[in-house]
Formats: sequence, C-alpha cells, structure tokens
Amino acid sequence: MARHALVRPRDRRPLLVAAALCAVLLLGAAAWFVAKGDATNRAGTGGATPDARGSDAAPTGRLAGWPLFVERTGLAVDHLRDLEAAGRTGEAAAIRRIAEQPTATWFADEASGYADRARRLVREAGAAGQVPVLSVYYLPQRDCSGHSAGGARDAAAYRRWVGALAAALAGHRAIVVLEPDAGEQAVDGCLPAAAAAERYRLLGAAVDAFRAVPGVRVYLDAGNPTWVEAGRMAPALRAAGLDRAHGFALNVANFESTPDNIAYGTALSGLLGGAHFVVDTSRNGNGPARMSAGDRHWCNPPGRALGTPPTVETGHPLVDAYLWIKRPGESDGACTAGAPPAGRWFPRYALELAGHPG
Repeated sequence: MARHALVRPRDRRPLLVAAALCAVLLLGAAAWFVAKGDATNRAGTGGATPDARGSDAAPTGRLAGWPLFVERTGLAVDHLRDLEAAGRTGEAAAIRRIAEQPTATWFADEASGYADRARRLVREAGAAGQVPVLSVYYLPQRDCSGHSAGGARDAAAYRRWVGALAAALAGHRAIVVLEPDAGEQAVDGCLPAAAAAERYRLLGAAVDAFRAVPGVRVYLDAGNPTWVEAGRMAPALRAAGLDRAHGFALNVANFESTPDNIAYGTALSGLLGGAHFVVDTSRNGNGPARMSAGDRHWCNPPGRALGTPPTVETGHPLVDAYLWIKRPGESDGACTAGAPPAGRWFPRYALELAGHPG
C-alpha cells in the first residue's frame, strides 16, 4: 500500500506562459512505448458539452460499466479494525464511510517492489471483477520542493520506472491518473524552462507507456478551477500528450466543488476537441475552505467533508467518473498542529471528514 499522497500547492498567482512552452508544443510527446491505440479511444469526441449543472443524459463515458475496486487493506481499513476492536462503534461507523469506498492506490517511489505491488493490485481487482485506480506520482522534481517533494532522480530513471509499472498492468483493466500537479507546476513557473520542457516530454512518454497496455485508461492531471485558467492549461496538456490519453483529471487532493470542476472541465474540453475528464470528489462535500494566506486553504483545512462516492455513473456526457483519488484521512502535510507528514494517517481529520462530531 502506497504511503505517499499528494498535497496541494500553495495558491498560485497567474504567470505568463514562458516562451519555452511554445517550443515544447512543437516537440510532441516522445515516442517511447509507442502504441497510440485506435482512433475511437482518443481523447477527442467532438460531442456536445453539458453546462456546469450537468444533465440528465445517460452516461456515455469511457469507463461506463467498469466497477471500481474496493481494497481490503490500507490505513483506513487498519484504523477501522482498531476502532471496532476497541468497541468505539460511533467512530468506527464514521471511518467505515471511508474504508468501504473504492480509492486510488498511489505509486510514488521505488520501494517495496512497486511493480510487483501493481501486479498484485490488478490481479486482485480482476479476480473480484473490479477495476483499480492508480495514481502515478514520481516525476523528477516532484512538487517543486513542497510537502511531497521527491520523485525519480532523473529522466532515465523515470522512464524505466514507468515502463516497469506499465508492464505490470498487462492483461488487466486499470485507470491511471498521471502525475498530479505536474503540468500545472510547469505552467505556473516553479520550474526553470529547461526542466519544464523535460517534464512535458516525460509526461508524453508516460502517456504512451500506459496507453500501450490494452485495457488501461489514462487521465492526465489538469489541476483544479482555481489554479491555472483553462486558456493556459489547455496548451500545457497538449504538450504533455493529452491527445494520446483518454482524458484529464481534475481536483486531485483538492476541495473545489463538483459543479465548479465540471464548469472548468467543460471549458478545457472545449479547447481540447471534446476531451473527457474525471473529478476527484473525495473531500469536496463542503466545497473549498475560505481563501486565506499560507497553507490553510489546501493543507488539512477544517470544516471539509467527504464528497460524492466514487462512481462511473455521473450523468454527464463529458465526465467519465467521480473518483476518490486522494485517500480521505491521509494527511496533506505537517502544516498544522498535530498533523503528520503527507500521506500518513490523520485520525482526527479522518473523523471530521466523515462527519463524526469528535
């Protein structure tokens, strides 16, 4: 079980796109593990777009009919067992709201035989007739030295790591959310131009690697409605290989409301040929915290709640799924009194998210 989890970046101020980004658009994504798949699975659909309030249309997403995998292990499950053993029934009922939902499994390091772990995950999910969600989070200079800093030591190490992870999924269905925050950080200026250009190439190579595996659906992270405006995010997604992915992912580990994400995603889709998307609804039940200085807007903010349970039946023609990509109850970082480092279990916050009065 991955112990790493994404934390959100600080509130960002818009920056002009560097000239290097325009050059990157000409490079395209590197043809590594080249297999672009048939045209019917490409991101563009040219279909009608719903408004931000959604529609009553039958679901038409690329994940329709894919039951999401519920793991029987993990930090939430461990905590639930401890609470039940201690007879703390009220708290156990609250944590059960987290532990019994399908959540993403994070792959963020080379420890613990990550490829074998991925292979076990897809086999277990397949045996249950379900489909796992993997969050892939290992790019060099990850999180720009923030709470979740780390990642591969260089581009070559990242390519090898992604290749092994993609190969481990062979023969199984899986949903891959690719590199939360990566494109947005390249746009908003926390990386030098050369590093940003390399990041786009690596993202494109990773898209190709996972796209080469039949049965795998790839969604490239596209941030959230408050970070990078759609007109600046769309060219970054193109540079990162969005045309070869199955769509993009929004709100990973953030708290923006589902309607706001759909509005932003619809705007992005209109700039990207009708691309589909998924939304992380794990902690957006009360929407975002009030905007404030520092980390408190995004790092374990108080007063948040679980959002719509994971489902591929969204009723929105462009929204393939509502997913719990950030695992509720795992810390965003040691940014507040008593909060553990990013990815560690935070019991008090888990109970708050699940609506327990504490």
